[in-house]
Amino acid sequence: MATIRMLNSEETLSALPDLCDILSDCVNGGASVGFMLPFTDREATAFWQKVAKSVGNGDTIHVAAEMDGKIVGTVQVGLADKPNQPHRGDLMKLLVHRRARGLGLSRKLTERAEAEAVAKGRTLLVLDTATGSEAEAIYPRLGWQHVGIIPDYALFPDGRYCDTTIFYKRIGQVGSQLPLQKTDG
Repeated sequence: MATIRMLNSEETLSALPDLCDILSDCVNGGASVGFMLPFTDREATAFWQKVAKSVGNGDTIHVAAEMDGKIVGTVQVGLADKPNQPHRGDLMKLLVHRRARGLGLSRKLTERAEAEAVAKGRTLLVLDTATGSEAEAIYPRLGWQHVGIIPDYALFPDGRYCDTTIFYKRIGQVGSQLPLQKTDG
């Protein structure tokens, strides 16, 4: 049975070995998640340290799946910081170790991330994922809407071009608007 929980900055740093293992497993398994082969432990550590800092700054929500005392899955929501996007976030790096796939962890992680985003006042999430990947097939089942495909948007870890599919999902109280600020014009 998996436990799905939020990780704060300190917990993210203390979980570095597990988080680095998940990221390395995904990259070495061919996932287009921003890294190239050969992928090093140093790169993984630097990435998760940045995530921990972002979580500590309140810019990122970090959710993890834990089984038998070991983190086996993770996802983040980047909280948009532009003045005209206080309602939006980016679902990022849904990663599940290959040994823990098929257990519904992607769904559980995503649902918890969405709930945490709603608690932070978000009503719209967006994401991008490799076209044709196992990950792409997950999102429509979770209620995400397909927007389109951008050809050659990124690279797979082995250097091949990777098309990218864009999705969005409305969450929380949809349609409510923040009051507009008056200008001096």
